[in-house]
Amino acid sequence: MSLRRLLRSHLGPYGKLLGVVVILQAIQASAALTLPSLNADIIDKGVLVGDNDYIRQTGLLMLGFTLVQIVFAVGATWYGAKAAMSFGRDVRSSLFHRVLDYSAEEVGHFGAPSLITRITNDVQQVQIMVVTACTMMIAAPLTMVIGVIMAVRTDAGLSIVLVVSMPAAVLILGNVIRKMVPAFQLMQERVDRVNKVLREQITGIRVVRAFVREPEELARFDEANEDLTETALRTGRLMAAMFPTVMFIINASSILVLWIGADRIGAGDMQLGALVAYLSYLIQILMAVVMATFMMSMIPRAAVAAERIQEVLETETSIGPAASPISEVAASGSLEFRDVSFHYPGAEHPVLSNVSFAVRAGETTAVVGSTGSGKTTLVNLIPRLFDPTVGTVLVDDVDVRALDLDLLWSKVGYVPQRPYLFSGTVASNLRYGRPDATEEELWEALRVAQAEDFVRAMPDGLDSAIEQGGSNVSGGQRQRLSIARALIVRPEIYVFDDSFSALDLATDARLRAALAPQVEGAAVVIVAQRVSTIAGADQILVLEDGEVVGRGRHDDLLTSCPTYAEIVASQIGDGEEVPA
Repeated sequence: MSLRRLLRSHLGPYGKLLGVVVILQAIQASAALTLPSLNADIIDKGVLVGDNDYIRQTGLLMLGFTLVQIVFAVGATWYGAKAAMSFGRDVRSSLFHRVLDYSAEEVGHFGAPSLITRITNDVQQVQIMVVTACTMMIAAPLTMVIGVIMAVRTDAGLSIVLVVSMPAAVLILGNVIRKMVPAFQLMQERVDRVNKVLREQITGIRVVRAFVREPEELARFDEANEDLTETALRTGRLMAAMFPTVMFIINASSILVLWIGADRIGAGDMQLGALVAYLSYLIQILMAVVMATFMMSMIPRAAVAAERIQEVLETETSIGPAASPISEVAASGSLEFRDVSFHYPGAEHPVLSNVSFAVRAGETTAVVGSTGSGKTTLVNLIPRLFDPTVGTVLVDDVDVRALDLDLLWSKVGYVPQRPYLFSGTVASNLRYGRPDATEEELWEALRVAQAEDFVRAMPDGLDSAIEQGGSNVSGGQRQRLSIARALIVRPEIYVFDDSFSALDLATDARLRAALAPQVEGAAVVIVAQRVSTIAGADQILVLEDGEVVGRGRHDDLLTSCPTYAEIVASQIGDGEEVPA
């Protein structure tokens, strides 16, 4: 069972703390169950005989036991909450580190909304169950066991009521809980769906408004929301049915105790105080059943959440480190693809087929092709966002799968197709790959990336705030800040995945001119749609349907590669100047 495995792995380290909780709960439960017998003594030996001194002495003793109960109950709750909060913190940390290790394949398999739900909502469900277990579930069985013993000692003749009421409560409530498990599982799936729809709508709000799709998107959200509401109501009705059932059993049992007890008192087989004490024991025992029921009602949802958590924790990344990773290689700054092919999981056709090329230090290789030709997939293989299905990618003449991942990533400066900035400041984003970079180095990188002017124009310069995703700067500014971030690292291999697309021609030209001396001595791979960006490359690869259909310099490809000539002709037709 996933819940058991999760508790064993992440709650096990807090075994001593839980042991303290059990001891404290045992003491407070024993103190609570001592009170009915003392109350019976007050009635039989004090009230009925008029002994006020006995009443006062026993009353003070009851107050003492009540104080013990309160103190130890508070202590048990405090230590239980500490164990539960620590458990939740550890599970979230394990999930976060596991997701950070995932490749794009695993992230795509689960989906970002589902992963967020598992790290937040699912962990919270299990954590609430642990808190409830520490405060209720431990006390409930102790109360039931000790209470039954005390009740039988008080009057064995009334125990027929317990023999009937407790199994009835267990059977009825067990049947309700059995129906709740699939309902809770469906509810978590529908929470995922609501999160997915909401995330898409918030992220794509501009597109929604541009195409006047608000009514359709509202209807889509309403559908997901109604499905979740319907499922939540169904599970809520099941939970709501549990407590009236338990209360009916408690009240019916109390009536039965009073009925049988009155006859026994009339026959002289039982004292009045014993009847009151037995009734108190019965209520405490059945209230313990209520607490256990409440706890049991949480277990199905926690079990579903734990299964989803374990699925993430037990899914190994497809981009795992080598058994004996190479942690040191000669700093040559070379890159090579040898007969590389790549299939996405479940795809019928390969995205890349038999791609081979090499980039040496100081050389620039450009990759061009139509949309869907495999350009981004090709560059994603360099930092191991994916691994090739067939063939080998080598960095510094070593298979990237054999390199230590930290070493590989330190050698590659990657500017993705969709630049992403983190919430923080301009400086914190630039220092993302190299925290010890000086302020002078930051300004130099910004100068090269043609970002210095707009950063200096910001109210706080390098300390100016950047919103999540860089939403408070334009697309071109995000691209330039992403390029500056890669320059700060000073890698041996630069990968620019269509990183100049949001720049105007003049800015593009200035950036490339400033970039040339900065990347001198490094291997550079540029993916671009604009021919003017890559015309001066030492080598241009032309991709079509995942295959290299042209290779060479710009002038040679104009005459030898029809696909490249067509791309150039289309851009000249649009009025763009392409170097001869």
